[in-house]
Amino acid sequence: MASSSLTLSQAIFSPSLPRHGSSSSSSPSLSFPIFSGLKSTPFTSSHRRFLLLSTSFTKQQLSVRASAAVETLEKTDAALVEKSVNTIRFLAVDAVEKANSGHPGLPMGCAPMGHILYDEVMKYNPKNPYWFNRDRFVLSAGHGCMLQYALLHLAGYDSVQEEDLKSFRQWGSKIPGHPENFETPGVEVTTGPLGQGIANAVGLALAERHLAARFNKPDCEIVDHYTYVILGDGCQMEGISNEACSLAGHWGLGKLIAFYDDNHISIDGDTEIAFTEDVSARFESQGWHVIWVKNGNTGYDEIRAAIKEAKAVKDKPTMIKVTTTIGFGSPNKANSYSVHGSALGAKEVEATRNNLGWPYEPFHVPGDVKTHWSRHTSEGAALETEWNAKFAEYEKKYPEEAADLKSVITGELPAGWAKALPTYLPESPADATRNLSQQNLNALAKVLPGFLGGSADLASSNMTLLKMFGDFQKNSPEERNLRFGVREHGMGAICNGIALHSLGLIPYCATFFVFTDYMRGAMRISALSEAGVIYVMTHDSIGLGEDGPTHQPIEHLASFRAMPNILMFRPADGNETAGAYKVAVLKRKTPSVLALSRQKLPQLAGTSIDGVAKGGYIVSDNSSGNKPDIILLGTGSELEIAVKAADELRKEGKTVRVVSLVSWELYDEQPADYKESILPASVTARVSIEAGSTFGWQKFLGDKGKAIGVDGFGASAPADRIYKEFGITAEAVVAAAKEVF
Repeated sequence: MASSSLTLSQAIFSPSLPRHGSSSSSSPSLSFPIFSGLKSTPFTSSHRRFLLLSTSFTKQQLSVRASAAVETLEKTDAALVEKSVNTIRFLAVDAVEKANSGHPGLPMGCAPMGHILYDEVMKYNPKNPYWFNRDRFVLSAGHGCMLQYALLHLAGYDSVQEEDLKSFRQWGSKIPGHPENFETPGVEVTTGPLGQGIANAVGLALAERHLAARFNKPDCEIVDHYTYVILGDGCQMEGISNEACSLAGHWGLGKLIAFYDDNHISIDGDTEIAFTEDVSARFESQGWHVIWVKNGNTGYDEIRAAIKEAKAVKDKPTMIKVTTTIGFGSPNKANSYSVHGSALGAKEVEATRNNLGWPYEPFHVPGDVKTHWSRHTSEGAALETEWNAKFAEYEKKYPEEAADLKSVITGELPAGWAKALPTYLPESPADATRNLSQQNLNALAKVLPGFLGGSADLASSNMTLLKMFGDFQKNSPEERNLRFGVREHGMGAICNGIALHSLGLIPYCATFFVFTDYMRGAMRISALSEAGVIYVMTHDSIGLGEDGPTHQPIEHLASFRAMPNILMFRPADGNETAGAYKVAVLKRKTPSVLALSRQKLPQLAGTSIDGVAKGGYIVSDNSSGNKPDIILLGTGSELEIAVKAADELRKEGKTVRVVSLVSWELYDEQPADYKESILPASVTARVSIEAGSTFGWQKFLGDKGKAIGVDGFGASAPADRIYKEFGITAEAVVAAAKEVF
């Protein structure tokens, strides 16, 4: 077996193909060695592969460079620091000006703290943005993304070259209008909707704390990195930040350091018009350590001292309030809303250049600044190689833990993991799919080292408790049950951060299906940023009964089926629930939603784990030659009703096919010949039944088919009575079938 010391930390899942037409020249075909036991595979932008990057430094070089990799800026000439900070400002100004679109104000104000973080404090390898033990940086105020792009460019990341800066916000650009992790290596999470980023950062910090507690040893600290985040007034106003930061304080995430860009300006003007609370007092009440840097424009030593103080506080996250001037350096637009979201304009750019003494052409990086930043390539490689050597020693001493940590880092699932999923027979007891889900969750937790999650104060109702583990808390961070409290939106975004921390971390979170309304923003970001969160959504229909229409989802299935890159499952029984979990675990770049019943359902003959992977499949059929008289389609609790209706129709001499359409998205991915074998075009007599909106069913039913569902709000009553009153019955299916023959 080859040594893992030069491979493990660099194992990554390559970014997916950029979605907006990037030219192939930016994604060359390369071949890299990978983990022992896996074959070397060509890497292109259209394939996701494990990437390993070797380095070639001597031990002496490694020791010198690794020790110098951090804390360098303190010894840097003050004039060079100022020039470097102004370089960041003007790269942002020039890119926004050339695009005539963007947000120059935040980068101009936050350049000092960004510079100190990337040049002095953070550990990273610009030539391998996915090195496991890197520090993570999140720009929660994502509109100011030119700050991060400028920093990535100076630090030597291949993803942001000068030509990329010149194509900011353009078609095919690798640096889009808000940070996107799937477009720009070096960007950890996708931000833009305010507040999402700080919540993602809580997830990243939670992941580090959890993995450190599980895998670090007294003689080997193998997991050791910080999460840094910059957030603004808009993030602070959004409720999600309060949810996530409350949890961060409760959990005592000491390696989370947040910089609050306190510039008092939002799009509508001064924050005095709508936002006057004491943010520092709020964070203190939530259990954060709070520091105020009063001069964020030029107070470099204040910023350094604040970071040093923050790192000394081990049991609390830290919020550093940094008072800045938005658009710093602009003579006529600084400290105003006009610099927030639009280019300065040619005259003001020239005035700003004169004001800050910047004689250079657009996009120019002065030679001494370039030389100063160039050291990060060698120092980053040295840090990574040093960590690789440490892991090699760790693996010798602790082989079992090392194997689990490898799985978490690389996303390589343990051999035979899917065999742990339970299977069911028709004679198995009827049960609610939420209970069957819990059986699957607990089975998976035994075989997947990175499987963890929890509920928004509904664990006993969502049935999401992992029985063999305790609760992740401040004093028990090694445990895997996450208690989110009543914080659905924060929960979803925190899970996005966990999923994007490491490929083998598989988070799940749960609430009632109707309350996805509270977390839809985070779920959409899951889909956009390719974060494979598993959403366990119980109480999936009017079948939940007496709680009534406030708790009964109607349009929710249709809404998630309309969302790109998300899988919507509605399993009918145990085998379909297991099948949904199998797909959800495998689809690490696609989130999954499982809509699960409160009421008991029978284990149906003909359902299967393998069938779920196709999205739609035949459960029962008494026809021949692919020519049934009628096709009945159902999902979830209504598949049983379709089966009963088929039995009645067959008694009348009809040939009936029953199809489970458990995941429309997976079915749509199947080849045409498979779909023709399930829903032959010649058979136009079709009826669907689902206790939700009928919106969307017509594409499977055609013009002659009939959809049975619920297109108004539900009611409060026992489930059986509600189903009868709304016509969700076998009798209704039989009647509809006779109409379409």
